[in-house]
Amino acid sequence: MALSKLAGFLLLFLLLFIGGGAVHASNASFDENYQITWGYDHVVPLDGGQEIQLSMDASSGSGFASRKSFGSGFFNMEIKLPGRNSAGVVTAFYLISHGDKHDELDFEFLGNREGQPITLQTNVFADGVGNREQRILLWFDPTADFHSYKILWNDHQIVFYVDDIPIRVFKNNKRIGVPYPSQPMQIEASLWNGDSWATDGGRTKIDWSYAPFQAHYRGFNISGCEFQSQDPVHCYSSAYWWNSWRHWDLDEEQDRQLENVRKNFMNYDYCTDRSRHPVPPPECP
Repeated sequence: MALSKLAGFLLLFLLLFIGGGAVHASNASFDENYQITWGYDHVVPLDGGQEIQLSMDASSGSGFASRKSFGSGFFNMEIKLPGRNSAGVVTAFYLISHGDKHDELDFEFLGNREGQPITLQTNVFADGVGNREQRILLWFDPTADFHSYKILWNDHQIVFYVDDIPIRVFKNNKRIGVPYPSQPMQIEASLWNGDSWATDGGRTKIDWSYAPFQAHYRGFNISGCEFQSQDPVHCYSSAYWWNSWRHWDLDEEQDRQLENVRKNFMNYDYCTDRSRHPVPPPECP
C-alpha cells in the first residue's frame, strides 16, 4: 500500500513537472489566452468565444495578441481568410518580441484579385534582422474553410507547418554567426492594409467596395513555455515535449513533404535572390 501511494505521488509530481509553466487548455475560449489589441469595434466573438472575426474597412483593421509571452512552443491557429477581391489585404499570424532588435516569426497571407491565388509569405527576424522572406502558393483555397497553421520553436529549429505539412525550416546556426530567435515572444494576429506592397508589388490596390474584409480565427489553445524570468534557458528544457530530440530535425516523411512544397509551390526564396543577396546568406543551403 505504501509503495502504491509513493508511486502515485511520484506520477503526480512528474506530470506537474512536465506541465509546469506550459499553457495548454483544452478547447480554450479566446478570452482565456488572448485579448484584443486594436480595432476593438472591428472584432466580433463568435460561437461563445471559440471563434474570432477580424474585420477591416477604410477606417481601420484589427488585431489581437496572447496575454502572455513564451520562450518556446508549438503554436497553432486555425484561420479562414477573407474571400472575394482581397487584393492589398494582409491577414497575419505571428510570434513577436517587443523592444529593440526584435525577434519575429511570420505567417502573412497576401490577398489577391478574385480568382487569383493568394500567396503565403513567411519570414524570420532574429536580433532585429529580417529580410528572410519565402513565398508559396497554397494547394487549396484558404478562403473556403479553416486550415491549420503552426510554428514549432525550440533551441534547434523553427518549422512552419500548413495542415501538418512542413513548408519551411530555419535551423539554429549560431555556431556560424547566424542570429537565432531567443527572446520571449507574444502570439499575435491581425488584418491590415498592405496595399503599398502586398499584391503585385503594390501596383494592385484595395478595392474598398468589397469592404468589410473579414478573417476568422479559432483554436485558442496554446502549447508553449510561459516566460517567467530573464533567463530563457528553462524554456529549452526537455520536460517540454516540443523540445525533445524528435523535434530537433524533420523525419524522412517530413523531409519529402518539405521538398515537394519547395519544388511545386514555392515562387520566391530569399536564398536564391541574387539581386538582393549576391552572396547567399550563411544559413542558406
